[in-house]
Amino acid sequence: MLDIDIADLKRISEFIYQKYHYDFRNYAMSSFKRRVLRIMELKKLSVEGLLKKLNDSPPFINEFLDELTVNVTEMFRDPSFWRVMREEILPAIMLNHKQFKIWHAGCSSGEEVLSMCIMLKEMGVLHDVTMIATDLDVNILERAKAATYPIKNMELNEKNYIRFQGTKSFKDYYQEENGMAVFNKDLLMNVSFRRHDLVVGDIFNKFDLILCRNVMIYFNQTLQNEVLKKFHESLFKYGYLAIGSKESLIWCDYANRFIVVNNEEKIYKKIKD
Repeated sequence: MLDIDIADLKRISEFIYQKYHYDFRNYAMSSFKRRVLRIMELKKLSVEGLLKKLNDSPPFINEFLDELTVNVTEMFRDPSFWRVMREEILPAIMLNHKQFKIWHAGCSSGEEVLSMCIMLKEMGVLHDVTMIATDLDVNILERAKAATYPIKNMELNEKNYIRFQGTKSFKDYYQEENGMAVFNKDLLMNVSFRRHDLVVGDIFNKFDLILCRNVMIYFNQTLQNEVLKKFHESLFKYGYLAIGSKESLIWCDYANRFIVVNNEEKIYKKIKD
């Protein structure tokens, strides 16, 4: 059975950083190892073969990133989270701002972005919100922009929407074409999709709300600290940060600059610059 040791994983991550400036050196090692092994098995490559392919064939880096980044997602995932967003967090933001900005960091194939857009539309404020959705993987961003998903995924998405207690019929938001659900492009009218690397990317804007759910779970503590620092600097004072249900800020150096708004749904509020 194929295996890979820590030294080789470090060689691979260092090579990718030096050649392509993607930094996986502080990813959680067990997760990074699992995904690199998957790529090696899919492509039938040894460690040396993988390094050679990464060196000799620059377009391969996009395939590599596609396999490496985790793109398992669904619409209205954790419906209770979305209810708290609708009933508590967004109304709190709108007390002070008619127009506001949201960053979906690590947006993957866009299901969370669409969920937010549907919720904002039902609240009657979609046109007041500017959204930026970012991911490391350019291929997955193209899928997110297309807002087109296999129709077989819609059963789970619709169940989540019903549990979220949406106010319309979920089917109102898409048309079925050739076995795919094609969502109404007007939903994404205020969304800008862009490639951004959470690890080495710059701070590029200020936001009232940042969602980065189930991304930091793949980072080691050093990297979690770096990313949280970036989120802190990217939030307006009293802005909100939402992370994944299995994630925590408790170990991070910047944790004392936030308060817990909802511990169950992992929503925090920036209180100190």
